[in-house]
Amino acid sequence: MTDHREGSFFGRRKGKPLRERQTALMQTLLPRLKVDIAAPPPADLKSLFAADVAAVWLEVGFGGGEHFLHEAARLPDIGFIGVEPFVSGMAKAVAALDEAPLANARLFDDDAGKLLDWLPASSVDGVYQLYPDPWPKKRHWKRRFINPVNLDRYHRVMKPGAIFRFASDIDTYVDWTLRHMRDHPGFEWLAESAADWKTPWQPWSGTRYEEKAVGEGRVPRYLEFRRI
Repeated sequence: MTDHREGSFFGRRKGKPLRERQTALMQTLLPRLKVDIAAPPPADLKSLFAADVAAVWLEVGFGGGEHFLHEAARLPDIGFIGVEPFVSGMAKAVAALDEAPLANARLFDDDAGKLLDWLPASSVDGVYQLYPDPWPKKRHWKRRFINPVNLDRYHRVMKPGAIFRFASDIDTYVDWTLRHMRDHPGFEWLAESAADWKTPWQPWSGTRYEEKAVGEGRVPRYLEFRRI
C-alpha cells in the first residue's frame, strides 16, 4: 500500500540551468520570501506577511507563477503563499517579485505536504491547485496529489467554509478528483450546472499551461469545493 505521506507528487525538480541573475536571486531573495517551516508555526498565519492582510490563500504548484502573481497583485489585502518545487518555476516567480515586490506574497519551494503539515489548523481561507501533474499512466496514479491523505491535510488547515479550487485539462484527473472529493466527508462540490465546471472563476487570469492546453485542443475544467 502506498503511503501518501511520503514520496514525490511531482516530477524532476530541475530543468535547464538558471541564468546568472536567477541563480543569485534564488540564493538571496528566496530565503527572505520563503516560509520557514523549521520555525514554530505562527499563532496567526497573517503575521507571515509584511502587508496587513485580512485572509490567507495557498496556491499549490504554481508553475511559472502567472496566476499566483496576478492574484497577489490584484488582491493586496489577501496574503498568498505560493508552492512550487520545480526550480525553474520558482526562479521565474522570484525574479518577478524582485522586479515588482509584493508584500502579500510568500513562497515555499519544497513538497506541499510538508507545508500543509506545518500550517496551523483552520488557518487558510482558500486553496488553488491549478493544472497539477496528472501522472497519466495508471501505474503512476498513486503520485497524484489529490488523494485521501492530502485531502485530510487540506481539510485540517482550511477554515470551515474555505474554498478549494482545482483546474485540469485531463479528463481522467478531473474524474479522479471528483471521486476523491465526493468520498471525503469534509468537502462539498459547489457546482449547480454544467456551466459552473466549464467556466473559470471570475476574474480569471489563466496560466501559461492553460493557454498551451487550449492551443493543443484540450478542454479545461474548473472545480470548486467548500470545506465543511
